[in-house]
Amino acid sequence: MRIGVVFPQTEYGHDPVEVRDFAQAAEGLGYSHIVAYDHILGANPERPAGWSGPYTYQHPFLEPFVLFAYMAAATASIELAPGVLILPQRQTALVAKQAATLDALSGGRLRLGVGLGWNAVEYEALGEEFHTRGRRLEEQVELLRRLWTEPLVTFTGQWHTIADAGLNPLPIQRPIPLWFGASAESAIRRAARLADGWMMTGTRSADEARPSLDLLERWLHECGRSRSHFGVEARLVYRPGDASAWPQQVRAWEAAGLTHLALNTMGAGLTGPAAHQQALREFARALGLSS
Repeated sequence: MRIGVVFPQTEYGHDPVEVRDFAQAAEGLGYSHIVAYDHILGANPERPAGWSGPYTYQHPFLEPFVLFAYMAAATASIELAPGVLILPQRQTALVAKQAATLDALSGGRLRLGVGLGWNAVEYEALGEEFHTRGRRLEEQVELLRRLWTEPLVTFTGQWHTIADAGLNPLPIQRPIPLWFGASAESAIRRAARLADGWMMTGTRSADEARPSLDLLERWLHECGRSRSHFGVEARLVYRPGDASAWPQQVRAWEAAGLTHLALNTMGAGLTGPAAHQQALREFARALGLSS
């Protein structure tokens, strides 16, 4: 099982030196990948229509493609994984170009997590329809894979038309791995049918995740696919003082069949970049990732 870290967007700040240091620390400590969340706009809770989302305009988010391009230049081997990019609120050909460029410049280190999102305010601001996002994502996935593997593409769908055109350069990975982030049963079924892997959300332990993993197993079987060729990632929430429990938690996730796990240090009361980097070191030592 590959063990990575979540970039703590909302608590870390955006000093370029500290962002570089986080990426280099994660790589140097033996973590396999960095996950970064995606939000373009945060809403005002006092807006006339009201707001009940988990993030507001006061929560900072760095744009994942720009963030990872910066991190790629400061690292050599660590995988870069948006987790997840809200795909249906973006232009598909532009996402294909950005992802191909990042994959090429990073030496093939991109694993692209995508999802539907929940923030209708973002969709409205970006000029995209919120209520058709599931169907649109399916068409986007088909088109992305073709754009990443074919020098010229002709495509006519419900939302996209490309007349004999293509990307140059193509990515190193052809196609770039596409993972879905989701928690609803319909979304798990979509992931089993279309994705290369699933980024699990909303679960805090392997025992809690078992019903969802059973659903995934069922849908993969119905689609003629196997868990042995399908990735699954969960998030392990960091809690100060839990060092003795971390190896057992990791073993439980691995026994559940996960291929990836990411340590999330947000929400643990840590203040500033130094505290988050120290949490990375503590966790790496507890698991024997680094000497």
